Amino acid sequence: MATIPITKRGAEKLKTELQRLKTVDRPWVINAIAEARAQGDLSENAEYEVAKDRQGFIEGRIQEVEGKLSASQIIDPSELNAGGRVVFGATVTLEDEASGTKVTYQIVGEDEADIKLGLINIGSPIARALIGKEEGDSVEVQAPGGARHYEVVAVSYV
Repeated sequence: MATIPITKRGAEKLKTELQRLKTVDRPWVINAIAEARAQGDLSENAEYEVAKDRQGFIEGRIQEVEGKLSASQIIDPSELNAGGRVVFGATVTLEDEASGTKVTYQIVGEDEADIKLGLINIGSPIARALIGKEEGDSVEVQAPGGARHYEVVAVSYV
C-alpha cells in the first residue's frame, strides 16, 4: 500500500477519533445491543437491528482509520526546509491576477481538507498546480469555471 501524506495535526485528529471510537462509541453500541437483546424476540426488534447496523459502521470506521494511520507518512510543516518551494504542508498566499484578491491555503492530506479553513487537498487541481512553485511564480489553475491565474505571494512552513 502506498504511503499517505498527512500533517501532524491531521494525524492527531485521526488518533483522537480512533480513541473515541474504541473507548466511547464501541462500548455504547455493545450496551445498546445487549439492551435490545434483553427485550426478547430479535426477529421483530428494530432497536436490535439499528444497534447492529451502528456496530458495523463503527467497526468499519475503526478499521479504516487504523489503516490510514498505518499507511500514513506524518509530515510536520514546521520542520520542513524546502527552500521557499511549495510542498506538502506548506502554507501559500496567492493573489488572483484578475481581481487582485488574496487567499491563503495550506496543502494537506485528503482527510484534513476543509476549504472553509483554508486547507486544500494535495490532490486538488490548485494544489497540484502549486507544487514546486516559489514566491513570485505565476500559476495557471484549471478550475471548473475555467482557467484562473494566480501569483504566489508567500510560502511558509507553519
